[in-house]
Amino acid sequence: MDSNATLPFFHGRKRHRSSQILMVNRTLSRLLVVYRWQPFRIIGFATLANINVTFTEQRKDECMDDMQVRGPLHRLYLMEERGIATDPNEYGHLLQGCVEMKIPTKGKSLHAHFIKKGMRTTVFLENHLINMYAKGGSIEDARQVFDKMRQRNVFSWNTMIAGYINYGSVEFARHLFEKMLHRDVVSWNTIIAGYALKGQGEEALTLFSKMQHDGIEPDRFTFSSIVSASVNLSDIQQGKQVHAHIIQAGFDSYVTVNNALITMYFKYESTEDAYQVFSEMPLKDGVSWNAIIVGYAQHRQGEKALEFFEQMIGVGMQPDNYTLASVLSAYANLEALDQGRQFHAHVIITGFESNAIVGSALVDMYSKSGTRDDARRVFDRLPERDAVVWNTMISGYSQSDYCDEALKLFTQMLRGGLKPDECSFVCVLSACAGLAARDQGKQIHGVIIRTEFASYVSVGNALVTLYAKCGSIEEARHMFNKMPKQDSVTCNAMIAGYAQHGCGMKALQLFEEMLKAGIKPNPVTFISVLSACSHAGLVDEGRYYFESMSRDHCITPSKDHYSCMIDILGRAGYLEEAEKFIQNMPFEPDAIGWAALLGACRSHGNIELGSHVAEQLFKLEPANAAPYVVLANMYASAGRWNDVSRVRKMMKDRGVKKQPGCSWIDINKRVHAFVAEDSSHPQMDEIYATLETLAARMKEAGYVPDTKFALLHDVGEEYKKDVLSHHSEKLALAFGLMNTPSGTTIQIIKNLRVCGDCHTAFKFISMITAREIIVRDANRFHHFKNARCSCGDYW
Repeated sequence: MDSNATLPFFHGRKRHRSSQILMVNRTLSRLLVVYRWQPFRIIGFATLANINVTFTEQRKDECMDDMQVRGPLHRLYLMEERGIATDPNEYGHLLQGCVEMKIPTKGKSLHAHFIKKGMRTTVFLENHLINMYAKGGSIEDARQVFDKMRQRNVFSWNTMIAGYINYGSVEFARHLFEKMLHRDVVSWNTIIAGYALKGQGEEALTLFSKMQHDGIEPDRFTFSSIVSASVNLSDIQQGKQVHAHIIQAGFDSYVTVNNALITMYFKYESTEDAYQVFSEMPLKDGVSWNAIIVGYAQHRQGEKALEFFEQMIGVGMQPDNYTLASVLSAYANLEALDQGRQFHAHVIITGFESNAIVGSALVDMYSKSGTRDDARRVFDRLPERDAVVWNTMISGYSQSDYCDEALKLFTQMLRGGLKPDECSFVCVLSACAGLAARDQGKQIHGVIIRTEFASYVSVGNALVTLYAKCGSIEEARHMFNKMPKQDSVTCNAMIAGYAQHGCGMKALQLFEEMLKAGIKPNPVTFISVLSACSHAGLVDEGRYYFESMSRDHCITPSKDHYSCMIDILGRAGYLEEAEKFIQNMPFEPDAIGWAALLGACRSHGNIELGSHVAEQLFKLEPANAAPYVVLANMYASAGRWNDVSRVRKMMKDRGVKKQPGCSWIDINKRVHAFVAEDSSHPQMDEIYATLETLAARMKEAGYVPDTKFALLHDVGEEYKKDVLSHHSEKLALAFGLMNTPSGTTIQIIKNLRVCGDCHTAFKFISMITAREIIVRDANRFHHFKNARCSCGDYW
């Protein structure tokens, strides 16, 4: 269905940045009218922090807190004081009040009071006790009550099963379910929902078939769970079959079922089907609007999310915390930080800032906008922080390359007594991968093994990525093979790992195995496949897989895929073809594509084309130092020192600063960082002495320093050799050789591309020291062993 018929959406092309800002401002203006909010100018975080509003609702909450503490017991004592007899069923109603007011301690007091009175029990009362203990987190107490019951009804079994599912123990729930002699629709719905929540969609659908075979008619709650279960199968055809079944059974008019369908289609990335379900709904509730807004926000279609938010307000529907969180996500996707700040002010005024869900969205927005200090201020000011908030802040640090801060925050989370969940482990493993902190990652892996999350696909995927990024591609593959279930993300992680380590053929072999297993590739898969072809020089294979995207898999190549093809052609020396490729792209080339071509020009010494490409990059990213440095180095290698001076003057005039090269090594859980010509380390004298010894031994083995990488003019050859010997990666290597036992593998990380002379030197050093040396630079891994590098000198 074409949504252009009813909504002013733009399909097939990206809106201009100014139109995005217009949309954002228009939505904010609409909010001012509907909510009668006072307009705010663009403000900074310091101004937001000073907004202090007192709400009548807050005072009501304080009063309710007092009633919650006193409520059920106070009512019981009043009844006893007045001589009113209390039967067991009355206790059941009081226990239900404790559940509704979330005060399980008072429920336990009621239970103790009941026992003290020596009153007879009833099934009604015992069911409420099970419910109270289960929902209060005391699942063992709930089971104890259940086991002691002399008589049970279906409600008793259903309540205990639901308690286990809410506790995350679907296996115990299933065990009880199988022991039931008589099951009703609630019994089936509960266990099916449990498997759907656990991500075990196939088992949920199997139970659905058994339910029908037993003659139990499904209801709207059944279908809502079945739709949720279908999402986990990653098969849109299965989802569409479920949808057809819903229509056939006459449940397509139920709001809850349609809400689940909207979410399902967004999970399948079928935004058109999601919109069609939404537009054809006879009735929509707040969850319906949230589902469509959340869906578009999560699919990075911020403009559409804001348009639906505007429509939601227009029909008189009040947004809740989920709505506001989705709108903040839309601002983050649109990179509209100024408008996001204004919306933050409105969030404060309406009293939602202290809400954990909205607070998490604010942390995410500020993190993605690069203002991590603002994100941390929001985080610190939240009165209550659940696992989601902690995970969001940890993820924000990790994605901003502040992985050490992410690890510190994870430790703080544990010390605060908060139990990490699936997402917590994924976030902290990502941080370890970013730091190449293999030892810390292995420790966390050890903790995960002792939890239920060891079998979770997302955690397994993070572990595969961790080991691959920490230089151990064998451990990554071992983890991959151990996973009980693999999805496209699992395969993408392993293929990307092979690509980074230069194992091109292994990456392609795994891709073919993935297809045979029926796992559908996505756009990210092909970025990894094409990267593998690039690093291994597999030009024909790269062409084949690029063409197969649209031909065999109905995936339209994006700019990232075109950039990979440019890199494949350029690295192999097909510079003219690469230039034509970039000129014939169906969209304007971005900086990534031009940068790939510039790198190829550097490798093959094509200064004329390199100069042209660099000029394109200067226009696209005038503040990025990389193209200036690459062009200057190309001129220096060709002895064109006047051009080198011209480029350096250009950088100075434009205020562009080169990022200094830095290498670091982890010894005994302590990171040691080095820069070229470093003199700050306490062992620097020993490091330089070690390098002199290595230089003499390398010379005997045939090593000749390549002084063109010194990039110096009007100085002697000996001085150039001296400069080369003090590059940051060589300093880190010498330190590692000094401080580790013989035979130990040494791993070094460098923030830039490894120097060509260092690459040659490391091959010699690996031979004369009988060590394996692993270097992770800005592009890939290099494994040096026995005078060879895993890249085959193709890098």
